[in-house]
Amino acid sequence: MSRKCISVNSSNLFVVERLISMTIALDQIDKIVWNHHHDPFEVLGPHQIEKDGKSLWAVRAYLPTADAAWVVLPEERKEYPMYSVHNPHFFECVIDIPELKNYKLRFKEGEHERVTHDPYAFRSPKLTDFDIHLFTEGNHHRIYEKLGAHPMNLNGVDGVYFAVWAPNARNVSILGNFNHWDGRKHQMRKFGNGVWELFIPEIGVGEAYKYEIKNFEGHIYEKSDPYGFQQEVRPKTASIVAELNNYKWNDDEWMEKRRNTDPLEHPVSVYECHLGSWNRAPFSEPHTLPDGTVEPPVQAVELDPGSRFFTYREMADQMIPYVKELGFTHIEILPVAEHPFDGSWGYQVTGYYAPTSRFGTPEDFMYFVDKCHQNGIGIIVDWVPGHFPKDGHGLAFFDGTHLYEHGDPRKGEHKGWGTLVFNYSRNEVRNFLVANALFWFEKYHIDGIRVDAVASMLYLNYCREDGEWVANDYGGCENIEAADFIRQTNHVIFSYFPGILSIAEESTSWPMVSWPTYVGGLGFNLKWNMGWMHDMLDYFHMDPWFRQFHQNNITFSMWYHHSENFMLALSHDEVVHGKSNILGKMPGDDWQKFANVRALFTYMFAHPGKKTIFMGMEFAQWKEWNAWGTLEWEMLQFDAHKGIQRFFKDINTLYRSEPALYDQDFAEAGFQWVDCSDNRHSVVSFIRRSKDTGEFVVVVCNFTPQPHSHYRVGVPEVGFYTELFNSDSGEYGGSNMGNLGGKWTDEWWFHNYPQSLDLCLPPLGVLILKLAQEKTAKAFQQSETDDAQ
Repeated sequence: MSRKCISVNSSNLFVVERLISMTIALDQIDKIVWNHHHDPFEVLGPHQIEKDGKSLWAVRAYLPTADAAWVVLPEERKEYPMYSVHNPHFFECVIDIPELKNYKLRFKEGEHERVTHDPYAFRSPKLTDFDIHLFTEGNHHRIYEKLGAHPMNLNGVDGVYFAVWAPNARNVSILGNFNHWDGRKHQMRKFGNGVWELFIPEIGVGEAYKYEIKNFEGHIYEKSDPYGFQQEVRPKTASIVAELNNYKWNDDEWMEKRRNTDPLEHPVSVYECHLGSWNRAPFSEPHTLPDGTVEPPVQAVELDPGSRFFTYREMADQMIPYVKELGFTHIEILPVAEHPFDGSWGYQVTGYYAPTSRFGTPEDFMYFVDKCHQNGIGIIVDWVPGHFPKDGHGLAFFDGTHLYEHGDPRKGEHKGWGTLVFNYSRNEVRNFLVANALFWFEKYHIDGIRVDAVASMLYLNYCREDGEWVANDYGGCENIEAADFIRQTNHVIFSYFPGILSIAEESTSWPMVSWPTYVGGLGFNLKWNMGWMHDMLDYFHMDPWFRQFHQNNITFSMWYHHSENFMLALSHDEVVHGKSNILGKMPGDDWQKFANVRALFTYMFAHPGKKTIFMGMEFAQWKEWNAWGTLEWEMLQFDAHKGIQRFFKDINTLYRSEPALYDQDFAEAGFQWVDCSDNRHSVVSFIRRSKDTGEFVVVVCNFTPQPHSHYRVGVPEVGFYTELFNSDSGEYGGSNMGNLGGKWTDEWWFHNYPQSLDLCLPPLGVLILKLAQEKTAKAFQQSETDDAQ
């Protein structure tokens, strides 16, 4: 078989014709045309060949929609026509030239003509054998720098490098607007361990793309990028090429301070927030970017279709000052990773490396975090490595096989949630998740992760009946691979980023959850105290008269408060699905409900452990949380709700200013009962001590609406005890019953102390008192004398 190859010199239109034999086998062409080839570089692009003792170049291209094509050498200002071989859209040209470089392809599609670089001219893989080795053993901590879509310049040409792990696929292609979503045009090459890669020239940031994956049965799956840094706004599902290295951070001081700080010895007061329902703007208000351009707003749906979501930048301008004013140390964001369904609250993730596009771009989210740091506020992101949804564009059945999930549904599915479980025994899957945790700290400067549903990961029989789960190798129900994965994740992130938080939402008695990995712990540095939460809500839900029979609810947590590093959390889970909000859980009339709320939260801030509350609790909204709506901001027109908001500002200020309330949260020496046995009055009293200063505070709680005018409490030292905080203050909407600023001790042996205080306990009130310095006590004594005169 022979054909003509014509060389055209554009300066003098000199034409040379000669015959060349075909250089490629027909079956190879068929593999490309039918999209069956595992390595299209073996066929397409430039190939050096020998012909009659001469070294020639064969350039081949498969252009499914082209009618004619040419090889263009811009530097030589020459064109070489390509000829169809075996298939009308498979083109080849043999060129007699010593070296072929920087060529382009010109081709006609009907009346349209394009000139572009040939993607198959960029032959060197960007993944190294060492990358593949680390990934295969599950230890490539920054695999996200290799897999995914990465804008780069190769051989002087700008473009995007794509790489995806799909080991069981027959072949993989890239789809996008740049090829009219035609999987024939950009077929990828299979590299080591099932990674497919291709560099596409002349595209860049902002391009939408997917992977077209075919299994060996010929089934086609269109998938978003597991390592994609950005996704289209729902309901669209394509990934978007993004550049994460151009944002200029302004938080160096914060990051350096964090590196040298142990958060367990500092106050941690977390404001948990669902970004989509914190607040919204009218849909008619435009979304204006910093450069002045206006983007289409993302419309909210369901109950509030006339509103739009705030952007990350708008939330930075409105939420951060609000949270800072109330004194919280951190904002915890319900899953910010991309998810398709608003009603999932973000807990069914499809884009683990992409902050959700509902609220803006990756750089917008960076701006939000940066602004938090500049205002002294840390950011905690909810992280969901326990399960993922079955959406067709996501991780489920990714390469036509059970790749990320277990194939056995007894291990690989949470039927109650309709989700799939990660296969933690597979190194590459574990690597995907470990690197993802590190990614959020490195690229977005977050300060902590709260790991969702840890118990569902640790137990093979979680929410499964007998016969619906498979025991481990030792016959037990513990998921050993998941526990090892958790240890690896915590070891890695703390190695790179000391001073961060890793918080477990873990509700069982699994031992040493917040202990270091080197002693056999899971490696978290905080664990939610779910037992405390249930005890408190059960107790405060009761009519106060019955509380005398349930004193153990209040006192039991002190038996184990030092066994783990506990976070006391009243989270979103406690104010949804018919559970009512915190205010609605309380008994009595409205005054008693508000007083109970203040008593609960004062006891929480005085109790050992770090603190988390959910948005809306800070002004005691009535309605339970609804992810489709917004908080009841209109409640702040009423004094009672404004009083709760003022209460939170003051309790946070006190908490942050008194080391006794935070620096020995997890040591037995940080807590001491004064009296826990007065169940008849539902009163408890205790001492919190500081490690560094030796100072202490005395906390006295009255959990009934009955005030006590002469209630005696033993204290360890003689002097004047200032009333630092009174939850019954009139400023918060209370009855303003108290101790006129403080009390002097009496030489009256009580509670095993040689001195005591004669206190007035307000109804449903909590007092926090502190031994005053000598100078302060004398000044107060002089004030009392002056008042008497």
